[in-house]
Amino acid sequence: MTLIKSISGIRGTIGGCPGQSLTPVDIVKYTAAYATFIDRTTTKPYRTIVVGHDARISGPMVIDVVIGTLMGMGFDVVNIGPASTPTTEIAVTLEEACGGLILTASHNPKNWNALKLLNENGEFLTAEQGEEVLRIANDHDYKFAEVDCLGHHLKNTTYNRRHIQKVLALNLVDIDAIKKANFTVAVDAVNSVGGVVIPQLLKALGVQNVIEINCDPTGNFAHNPEPIPENLTQISDLMKTGVADVGFVVDPDVDRLAIVMENGEMFVEEYTLVAIADYVLANTPGPAVSNLSSSRALSDIAARHRCPYVASAVGEVNVTTLMRHIRAVIGGEGNGGVIYPELHYGRDALVGVALFLTLLAKSGKTVSQLKEDYPVYAIAKTKVQLSEKMNVDAILEAVKDKYCNEKIIDIDGVKIDFPHSWVHLRKSNTEPIIRIYSEAPTMEEAKAIGQEIKDLVKQFGKVK
Repeated sequence: MTLIKSISGIRGTIGGCPGQSLTPVDIVKYTAAYATFIDRTTTKPYRTIVVGHDARISGPMVIDVVIGTLMGMGFDVVNIGPASTPTTEIAVTLEEACGGLILTASHNPKNWNALKLLNENGEFLTAEQGEEVLRIANDHDYKFAEVDCLGHHLKNTTYNRRHIQKVLALNLVDIDAIKKANFTVAVDAVNSVGGVVIPQLLKALGVQNVIEINCDPTGNFAHNPEPIPENLTQISDLMKTGVADVGFVVDPDVDRLAIVMENGEMFVEEYTLVAIADYVLANTPGPAVSNLSSSRALSDIAARHRCPYVASAVGEVNVTTLMRHIRAVIGGEGNGGVIYPELHYGRDALVGVALFLTLLAKSGKTVSQLKEDYPVYAIAKTKVQLSEKMNVDAILEAVKDKYCNEKIIDIDGVKIDFPHSWVHLRKSNTEPIIRIYSEAPTMEEAKAIGQEIKDLVKQFGKVK
């Protein structure tokens, strides 16, 4: 059993003992703490919180406990029903609510669930705000409302439609071009809420031929729900038969988008953002942002369009904070997370689908031909297990000293930027490990650089 309490929310496996997994007791505790934080910090005049959820089997239990707790804390709850993470984020702003809770464990297996915490702007809490929620929970610094001050439960299931309408209204989404292209599109939504909203979006975009795979929102995930190549053999095999022009895969809460080419090969998650940024920057020049562990290809594409590129620390809230600060026109993360501020500041697979299909239609190319337009890089990922004796800060400083003649970025761990490659190592927020990401023109080179740093970390870790 697992319970992970971090600044990004509370997630864990269902069942077991309080404090050791995500039990109803823990759900009440952290929901009450979140409600207390919102009550003390919101600028909104009305005590309203939006709740949305993915299709997990544990959803009904978690939803009922969360809604009851929020009502017990004196908040009115707008329950938008089964909805994606970006849909819930948009609902917070449209409802002019104080905040929002998304009940999803994202790409974790079906026995997990989580409370993801939003502020009144429909964006994730900052690190400092998340720490305060954890403090309130640990100190039991919350108080439930008396009977005359209890909240109310309101249901509004219109937000999938409203989200789609906002995507269709974007200037860079060309419905006519998509209709004329007459695409056949395959969709794998891993039996969660994407199985409802992505086909609806495609129909609204004028795609008449939609092949649905795992689109029944039962919460019984048909495969490991993380949309990475080794988990996508079913749609890959389908695409190899030539039945579709493009395949889209989303995770259970629909904030990550993976693309499968017409030949069954992966477009690669990193290139979801790269391709969409290429289209956005060509039409609306401006700054682009991704995190330190994302592909250099985005920087190259920004340079191609004579636009600035800036990297943030890892984490969606860090990306969106930097995007706001420099007024970026496009940003996101290399895991298929596209953030298009013209719509909202959050990773959104729906806007990713609409912008990519527009790009594909206007290009007149196949997806594989489109991929040839972009710089070729490969990313390798590895990790080092930490022991209690390891001093992570000392290890990172030793690595910096070792490569002091190279370009070093240390806003989040240590990134060493070589002329034709890079390596980024940072301590995980959720596991006792150091993550090591490396990128180079070939996978062989990327793995070699990563292994070199991994060996150094192990060596430095033995030094007292």
